[in-house]
Amino acid sequence: MLARSLPVLALAAGCTSASPCGPSQAIVTRVIDGDTVELASGAKIRYLLVNTPEITNGHDDCYGANAAQFNSDLVLGKTVELRYDVQCTDRFDRTLAYVSIDGREVNTLLVERGYGCVLHIPPDGDDRADELLAVQAEARAASRGLWGVCHPAPC
Repeated sequence: MLARSLPVLALAAGCTSASPCGPSQAIVTRVIDGDTVELASGAKIRYLLVNTPEITNGHDDCYGANAAQFNSDLVLGKTVELRYDVQCTDRFDRTLAYVSIDGREVNTLLVERGYGCVLHIPPDGDDRADELLAVQAEARAASRGLWGVCHPAPC
């Protein structure tokens, strides 16, 4: 009996239920800026733990267009993986998520390459803030992206 139930248990362990926050995969149909995208469903996704320079609502912050272009090059028209944390949405009703493409997390890439800064709003990101702050310190020390051209840094 135990031998027969093991494959069933293994199969069940491989299945994941959908998060109450949203889908685990989706197609990005629009890039709003460096840290926000829109999915085919119309849902707006705000990347957790990262803040890029603003280019919306009349803003044209230093390196904002660069961040938006980098984000677009990574995710526009592609299926992304979405992971959620504690809170599903922010005060602007955007869904909060870690976004990955081809096994690379976009949130971390934005900070690592100097397209954005760490933005930690607890409780989301409590378990990863130090990790991304270390990545940011490396980018800043190497004058990557906005750290090398924006004085002062816009985020």
